[in-house]
Amino acid sequence: MKVIICGAGQVGWQIARHLSGERNDVTVVDNNADLVRRATDALDVQGIAGFASYPDVLDRAGARDADMVIAATHSDEVNMVTCQVAHSVFSVPRKIARLRAQSYLTAIYSDLYRRDHMPIDVVISPEREVAEAALQRLGSPSAFDTEVFHDGKAQLLGITIEDDCPVVNTPLRQLTDLFSTLRAIVVGVRREGTLFAPEPDDQLFVGDDCYVVAVNEDVPRTLEVFGKALKKQERVVLVGGGNVGLAVATRLEDRAERVRVKVIEKNRVVAERAADRLERTIVLNGDGLDSALLKEANIDRADAVLCVTDDDKTNMLAAVRAKAEGCPMAIVLVNDPTMVPLMAPLGIDAYINPRTTTVSSILRHIRHGRVRGVYSIGDAEAEVIEAEVLSTSPIAGKKIGEIDFPEGVLIGLIQKGSKLVKPSGSLRIDEGDVITIFSMASDVPEVERLLQVSIDFF
Repeated sequence: MKVIICGAGQVGWQIARHLSGERNDVTVVDNNADLVRRATDALDVQGIAGFASYPDVLDRAGARDADMVIAATHSDEVNMVTCQVAHSVFSVPRKIARLRAQSYLTAIYSDLYRRDHMPIDVVISPEREVAEAALQRLGSPSAFDTEVFHDGKAQLLGITIEDDCPVVNTPLRQLTDLFSTLRAIVVGVRREGTLFAPEPDDQLFVGDDCYVVAVNEDVPRTLEVFGKALKKQERVVLVGGGNVGLAVATRLEDRAERVRVKVIEKNRVVAERAADRLERTIVLNGDGLDSALLKEANIDRADAVLCVTDDDKTNMLAAVRAKAEGCPMAIVLVNDPTMVPLMAPLGIDAYINPRTTTVSSILRHIRHGRVRGVYSIGDAEAEVIEAEVLSTSPIAGKKIGEIDFPEGVLIGLIQKGSKLVKPSGSLRIDEGDVITIFSMASDVPEVERLLQVSIDFF
């Protein structure tokens, strides 16, 4: 597949890294020559320095025979014009644009993106993706990472193994025997910084971070098995009232069960805008690092603090201050992945990486076969892929035990019709089944081969 990626920032670089690693023909375009050079030096990609929306720049990037354009520059307008030029001048079949301004995303203006107006096939909103990720973290406060699959009927949970975990030092094979009715599978383990797909005889040790795929109904029992309590979030304090904070507060207001929300925003104009848009939420204008203001927000009575300003260090320090003032749980927004190792020493419970959520949502629209969902784990170390099995797939009609999966691949869950089934060696995968697979990044091409559809499906 020939792909042009416009924008060589964090998101563009990660997408280029994923696609070039899977032997796609990738060209990166950015008006910053240094960013283009960084991409071409580190990755197997071609690079063009110039403005992505200029027809001559897209022409040099190979738009005449490109299969897809991904517009992920920092400017919404450049991204939109790039897609328009790619469509009108070069007839590129598929166009994906990252748009941040909420006005462009309002549902009543959705006609704007029709092929005869502004031909964008997929619109990605980082703020919406991050707000959704934040709500998932609040929904599973005992997990450091979460993502939903199978139309919200199942979850991927990141769980840290602690001293009070009942199944510590227990081989995973025995977990299946002990909890035979529990539809939950450990698909990945991070030990001393290294992520791997575990074998049946592997054990879980204190300090491990494990990734578990579980059916929603079985999540409370799964957390209990791993020594975690399921807590309700009834009082939440948000530090940051910008696009992300406003989106989270709005969604929390819309929930059927009452959640009391307070927003702290330093910028007076932004705070006033949030106060105008929100109905039941209290908005405080001030610094989230101010102890007196945190006390005014009753941080000691809050169930969680969510720090979502546009500054990583502010988010981390505000989380530390909130926990020092008595808040039991802190979730932070962090753009810089090198900050993540500092989370545990600082006592921060969970984090959201906007780059990961945006990359995951873009990958969802790129994958071959009938891929319905993709979630990128860590620093693009692994992926959890949800996909439909077609009759032409090499795995259709085979029992799981008969399929030669790579070592870094595990099946977490299988959906047969409306029924979610725990995988076992004797279970047959049929056409129409939807499977959720954990795969190390190096094994993703093989997973795609196993899920690949033949040419007559296009």
